[in-house]
Amino acid sequence: MRYFTFFIIIIFCSCQPDIITDNIPDPVDTNSTPNYLVKNSDYIFDQNSLHTFELRLPDSSLAFLDSEPSAEIYREGKLIFQGDTLNSVGIRYKGANGAWWGCTSGNGPGFKTCTKLSMKVKINYKESSRKFYKLKKLQFHSMNHDPSQMHERLGYWLYRAAGIPAPRSVHARLVINDIYVGLFALTEQIDGQFAKYNFDDDGGNIYKEIWPLNSNGTPKSTEEYINSLKTNEDENPSVQTIKEFGQQISNASSNQVIPIISNHMDRDEIISYAVIDRLIRHDDGAFHWYCFGSDCAPHNFYWYEEPNNKKLHLIPWDLDLAFMNSITNEHTVTNLKDDWGQISNNCYPFQYGLLEQKSAACDKLVSGWVSWGGPLYGQIESQYKNSLFSQAQVHSLINLWASQIRNATIEANNLHSDAIPISYWEWSMEKLKDQTDYSRNN
Repeated sequence: MRYFTFFIIIIFCSCQPDIITDNIPDPVDTNSTPNYLVKNSDYIFDQNSLHTFELRLPDSSLAFLDSEPSAEIYREGKLIFQGDTLNSVGIRYKGANGAWWGCTSGNGPGFKTCTKLSMKVKINYKESSRKFYKLKKLQFHSMNHDPSQMHERLGYWLYRAAGIPAPRSVHARLVINDIYVGLFALTEQIDGQFAKYNFDDDGGNIYKEIWPLNSNGTPKSTEEYINSLKTNEDENPSVQTIKEFGQQISNASSNQVIPIISNHMDRDEIISYAVIDRLIRHDDGAFHWYCFGSDCAPHNFYWYEEPNNKKLHLIPWDLDLAFMNSITNEHTVTNLKDDWGQISNNCYPFQYGLLEQKSAACDKLVSGWVSWGGPLYGQIESQYKNSLFSQAQVHSLINLWASQIRNATIEANNLHSDAIPISYWEWSMEKLKDQTDYSRNN
């Protein structure tokens, strides 16, 4: 696998890098090949840079998007970046129900009422092979529910530092039709380009939010996997690897589960995933099984399936509400009752917060991970608390990134009445530090 692993000793011993901004584009040689065709995505997701992206589209098209963001319909426009202009890109708002809350007239369907909403730019809107720094899509997340403006960037950094294939995330300034809209989290799209960057065995299937087993323990069907595909959809794909994995887990006795899992997954990787998930309290992720009636399921995750090695990788997603429940159950919808491996209410759904949930460890796959990991979970947790999740490391990152985005945050506050007040932003970052400290010590 090609996803990076941080060397914590180097991070601790090196000086903080300079903060680089590029609000003023560099001069462009019109006779040279555009940078976006020469450089790769590392340039876009450079942790030391605060890039500015400009979108332009007809006023009528922007008005159409603003009239109902939840429709998620693309309109054609331009992307301008450091002197390069890409015509004919697709532009739309993006998000699930939570993204619209408080920001549309109907808290879902309805017209736009907030200055910032999450946006997606489709580079290959007209040409399927077109790329921008080896990317086909850009995702700008509004961070409207995260006043610290740090949840996504810090959370994904931690996953990747732990050796987990996770999207890269940085901050970015976004200008739409000559108006600076504000600061966004530029978070990597989990797609074929993500697979190429992170895996030697690339070109495989990516599935969104489908668990191999239903809450009653039965395996998912071929049709369900096909409907969840995010790559290879038009190439007569086979979903046999993950489907057979689910079938084998479903049919296995308790002592047969671990050998099945070990054939398809890396133990250190999945246990590290669980450790980071719990340290950052990603309570809206793969281990929160929401129940509606008798049906329970998690969300906010992807799977990558290596086509040749037949290995499976769980990928985290949607971290805007992470960290919130670290000290208290601040978010009453997402709060998750169980610790890793814990079972409540004898595996029946139970009320906790505003919704019902079911213990993740009641699922045979999660239960298998718990047994497979054994004491390794505690060993990795202890290691991370003293390295990538140490107070010195986490506080240093927050301080560094705060310096990088301070002027952009002030600029947005000066322009827009609904932008985050600077004092509240600063307080929220200190709160985030307290939340990570609490997770480390409890």
